[in-house]
Amino acid sequence: MADGDTVTVLDADRTQHKIRVAGIDAPEKKQPFGQRSKASMSNLVFGKDVVVMGSKRDRYGRLVGKVLVADPSCTARTCPKTLDARLAQITTGMAWWYRQYARKQSAEDAGTYELAEQEARDRHVGLWRDVAPIPPWEWRRATHPQSGQRFSALGRLH
Repeated sequence: MADGDTVTVLDADRTQHKIRVAGIDAPEKKQPFGQRSKASMSNLVFGKDVVVMGSKRDRYGRLVGKVLVADPSCTARTCPKTLDARLAQITTGMAWWYRQYARKQSAEDAGTYELAEQEARDRHVGLWRDVAPIPPWEWRRATHPQSGQRFSALGRLH
């Protein structure tokens, strides 16, 4: 488990795949709530059968998708995979809904995630306990200011 929005899964051939959970952004590991977010995602998916819905890859080669797992209350081996891990992370205040990618979600999902984030904020759960939590995209920009620079074919900074 890399963090609260990335998981590693094994397929039927025991090949590992890194999955970037679409539509959320979790605190970075060294950021407040980063380790809690990672533990939360781990509790949701570690050692469990999951369904990954997605076909796009990000710039790091990770598959980007929706991760579904059986509801923890179902104890049978054949439980349907209906629990959306990203929604669970948002609901418990372990991740932000990534508004920047809302247009890539169905209108239903975007509305559900937006509402879940607002409810988590209102209940002050997880990272919303902080007075002013710093979104991970701002944290990354502040801690890695070079990451936004572009290079030309000659390798010069723009």
